[in-house]
Amino acid sequence: MTKRATVATAAEIQDGDMRQVKVGDTDVLLTRVNGTFYAMGAHCTHYGAPLAKGALKGDRVVCPWHNSCYQVTTGNQLQPPGLDDLPRFQVWVEDGAVIVEVPDDAPQEVVPPMAAHNPEADPRTFAILGAGIAGANAAETLRKIGFKGRIVLITAETDLPYDRTMLSKKYLAGKASEDALPLRPPEFYPQHDIETLTAHPAKAVDPDSKTITFADGSTMAYDALLLATGGAVRQLDIPGMDLPRVFTLRSDQDSMAIAQAAESVNRAVIVGSSFIGMETASSLTQRGVQVTVVSPESVPFEKTLGPDVGKLFQSVHEANGVVFKLGSRAKAFEGNGSLNSVVLENGERWPADMAIVGVGVTPATGYLQGVELAGDRSIPTDEYLQVTDGIYAAGDIAQFPFWMMDGEPTRIEHWQLAAQHGRVAAHNMVGQSVPFRGVPYFWTGQFDLKLRYIGHVEDWDEIVVDGDISEKTFLAFYVKGDRILAVAGCNRDSDIAAISELMRLDRMPAVAQIQSSSLDWGAQLQAA
Repeated sequence: MTKRATVATAAEIQDGDMRQVKVGDTDVLLTRVNGTFYAMGAHCTHYGAPLAKGALKGDRVVCPWHNSCYQVTTGNQLQPPGLDDLPRFQVWVEDGAVIVEVPDDAPQEVVPPMAAHNPEADPRTFAILGAGIAGANAAETLRKIGFKGRIVLITAETDLPYDRTMLSKKYLAGKASEDALPLRPPEFYPQHDIETLTAHPAKAVDPDSKTITFADGSTMAYDALLLATGGAVRQLDIPGMDLPRVFTLRSDQDSMAIAQAAESVNRAVIVGSSFIGMETASSLTQRGVQVTVVSPESVPFEKTLGPDVGKLFQSVHEANGVVFKLGSRAKAFEGNGSLNSVVLENGERWPADMAIVGVGVTPATGYLQGVELAGDRSIPTDEYLQVTDGIYAAGDIAQFPFWMMDGEPTRIEHWQLAAQHGRVAAHNMVGQSVPFRGVPYFWTGQFDLKLRYIGHVEDWDEIVVDGDISEKTFLAFYVKGDRILAVAGCNRDSDIAAISELMRLDRMPAVAQIQSSSLDWGAQLQAA
């Protein structure tokens, strides 16, 4: 059974337009591309954002929240962090009316077709070391592009791939359950012939013999290997790190332990004003915990976002009761069997029932033999993310030649970029020679403040602001030389989506244009 509805007149929808319409109870995204109408599911398969509020260029629509991308002519998902495709619906024009037909049982999203394991067709074994977002995307992409060999997805953790971005945000704030964390239900992997090995830390990888040795002494031979082991959380070398209720936050088990402890404490100290630290401060405050942030920085995020945007985040936190001890470092954690205070370098003791250390991560690469690592222990790759014969690297551990920075070796710790890396690496593992040309993107949510960031820059010559930072509605352009290399924005989601496509196309406007006027970014994209 189906439902059909007249959703518009053909004359009112121009090429490049998109509109969310309703057919029965189903939300539909209606677009017109090169004179032809298309209809597909209206909401991103990641967190359900309305795609009509994003940006459309040609047949590509960009999600306004987290930068997933879909092809409107097919419904295919082109760019993470979403995993699934969107359903396509029948659409036609009759007597000037645009009519859409939707099945009664239309799904909200569609798992892409995947090849089955067939060792007679392909006897090779592809191993993926690390089951974060990079490893998960690589495994699925291999099946999507027709790889019929054996795939083994290996993780040192006890759990299958999960949404790490929720750990310091929705889950820790008590706004998402444990059921929301897994990226896929557990049955997904055997259904698509993806073997999984959990609680299997690697002890050594030998590129010469193409073998992995695990901590339990077992070994595995591979034909191609993706290294996607991510970051190892940094510890503080100070007394009391081993006290109960002194935490770091990297894994789902870490977040669950912090959430459980938060149910019975009154005061928490966050050591570090990183994104993890500040998101944790927001989430614990929303749980009713009194939070203090201790950080050597003079302003949160000053090195990443600049002082003015950093001060905005600080003011939002302070308005919600968070206390900052900036320009300070933790010297020790103290307590008689359980934490009761954090000692600062100036001798001040700050009362605390729990503490979370959020001072960054280091590349988890200690297992790799026979490959020269970069100074920060990351793994140098070429533009195809290849390390050496048969080995590829993705995500936090990969130092790659970044096309937006003229090939400069770069390492970026972003969730979405790791997903992009996983997909590109999968194509190259099967010999398709696809260079990495993605545009990095990250987002953060703290209290009512949502920030989107597209591009990448490690230092800048100036920041040009369009809008009002104090009113939480702005675009901040990070300019290096004569180029805009990154843009941060609040309450400008459609503009950020358009800018992401302009960056992908390498068609960003000249710096002088943003310095002189506020641009219509949708028009800029259509003209590109």
